[in-house]
Amino acid sequence: MTPHVTIIGAGLGGLTLARVLHVHGIPATVYEAETSPTERAQGGMLDIHDYNGQLAVQAAGLMDEFRSLILEGRQAMRILDRDGTVLFDAPDDGTGGRPEVQRGELRQILLDSLPAGTVRWGHKVSRTRALGEGRHEVAFADGTTVVTSLLVGADGAWSRVRPLLSAATPAYTGRSFVETYLFDSDTRHPAAAKAVGGGSMLALAPGKGIQTHRERGDTLHTYVALTEPRDWFAATDFTDAAAAAARIAEQFDGWAPELTSLITDSDTAPVLRPLYALPIGHRWDRVPGVTLLGDAAHLSVPNGEGANLALYDGAELGKAIAAHPDDVETALTEYEQAMFPRGAEAASDGTRLHEYLFGDDAPHGLVTAFTDAEQTP
Repeated sequence: MTPHVTIIGAGLGGLTLARVLHVHGIPATVYEAETSPTERAQGGMLDIHDYNGQLAVQAAGLMDEFRSLILEGRQAMRILDRDGTVLFDAPDDGTGGRPEVQRGELRQILLDSLPAGTVRWGHKVSRTRALGEGRHEVAFADGTTVVTSLLVGADGAWSRVRPLLSAATPAYTGRSFVETYLFDSDTRHPAAAKAVGGGSMLALAPGKGIQTHRERGDTLHTYVALTEPRDWFAATDFTDAAAAAARIAEQFDGWAPELTSLITDSDTAPVLRPLYALPIGHRWDRVPGVTLLGDAAHLSVPNGEGANLALYDGAELGKAIAAHPDDVETALTEYEQAMFPRGAEAASDGTRLHEYLFGDDAPHGLVTAFTDAEQTP
């Protein structure tokens, strides 16, 4: 019989795995370091793709709930030059395959679909160790432990499960994002709201950019990209919100004020988000009783695929376990052999996208790529 599945991490991937297992009658417990679903904000908008993320939602039996979350019109995309000139503008005509939803709302429908008690909150992993014969012990910061014969690390970039399989650790990519928000933008920040438009906006230059999504309730959620070493950001005092915003905005001196206001007028303190990645093509030899999914397995630079891959990994692993309920090792082998190449492909695509976004030809190379794609039948 399939053993009880122990999942570390209540992100999208771990919850999707738990849900798909539940659909197939297989019990699982998810251990999460956060003390509750609302301990922290869950990030911004996600475009859920019809070729991976939506397939996972379908496997979880949650398509109706998913459709209720879609924010109409948010697939619109525009690219601006630093002076605010619109270089590319694609409206959302309703035919795109990447509808936008809020990450927190998607996570909530997954949580709501699980039996009570499936997620154990406030369980921060302090260490993991192999016990032999495919069994592993997970120790938590509160002093408790659990022993399992099927352990899944869905615990993100700094996974505590990964060392059981791989010595790889994420490395700084040389670029960081700084996160800001403008609330009630249509009335309080009309120039910025007009520049962003109805969906997403990219204002780009070599090595830097201002990337904004329009979220629910006319909130503008911005990620400011800067290609600088960690020391540069360490010299920025993020405990002084105004000073930090000013220093970040200095890097965009001469840009249109409706763009720089997305930094300087932020209704929240700017938050530093350094970008790390695992080596492209990261993989490991099969270790009995344990595997990884999502960022724990194939962390890469943001390119719109991370959440989708986590969802898809979770669904595919759940389906593999359900297909081989009496042979977990076959299930894990099949899952990993398919997961490794898709993770590598997505990471390579992300590297190419970041060259379009922030390379020497930005933003014009990206405009050309999008224009060519529109013209291709």
